[in-house]
Amino acid sequence: MDSLHFIQAVFEFLVLLFSLSLHEAAHAWTANRLGDPTARMLGRVTLNPIKHIDLVGTIIIPLIMLFMPGGFVFGWAKPTPVTPRNFKNITRDDILTTLAGPVSNVLAAIGFTIALLILSKTSGQGATIVHQLASGMGIDPALISTSTVMLPLALLLYMGVSLNLILFVFNLIPLPPLDGSHVLRHFLPYKALRVYDSLGIIGFVLLFFVGYKVIGYFAGPMLGFIDAILLSF
Repeated sequence: MDSLHFIQAVFEFLVLLFSLSLHEAAHAWTANRLGDPTARMLGRVTLNPIKHIDLVGTIIIPLIMLFMPGGFVFGWAKPTPVTPRNFKNITRDDILTTLAGPVSNVLAAIGFTIALLILSKTSGQGATIVHQLASGMGIDPALISTSTVMLPLALLLYMGVSLNLILFVFNLIPLPPLDGSHVLRHFLPYKALRVYDSLGIIGFVLLFFVGYKVIGYFAGPMLGFIDAILLSF
């Protein structure tokens, strides 16, 4: 692994830690605001990744994926505990708490995009790097040897955009145990809900086969839209 790919792997892992922590903290903060202090009492309303780490999903799996040939980073955090009976309106508040996680990832992606636009507007070299990242054609080797701060900064911000869009789409897939399934179950009739909740390992198998296709179908165009914005500045 050359130096650029090593830096990229480290950045991807750091962005994943931040994005997962933001996602779970958003669940916890929203639940607390709506009357359920369970997660707050456990210290989950924080961006400190230590509070959200799942050893397998946040550390082992992402590191294995990162250092595999052609690998990319992905993972999950420790689920945020919620006690729905503490909500005033159980269905509405549980849905809002569930959606807070994916929404936080969209807001993060927007924030990273704005930061890239600022970088592009305030630095000639930054603009060149941002345009090359957005075009998908790779970084000019000459920039790798001459850039000091701009290249790693742009890489970090661009990873923040792409990874948060992936997390947004992935978590809204309506298969257990993802956020999308937690929302959908509120609208299912009792008999269908019993079948849905009993999917178990079948849900994981379906997620394995369709997850990356759903991500590509939805997150791809979203990232393409952001790339077009970046290229237009």
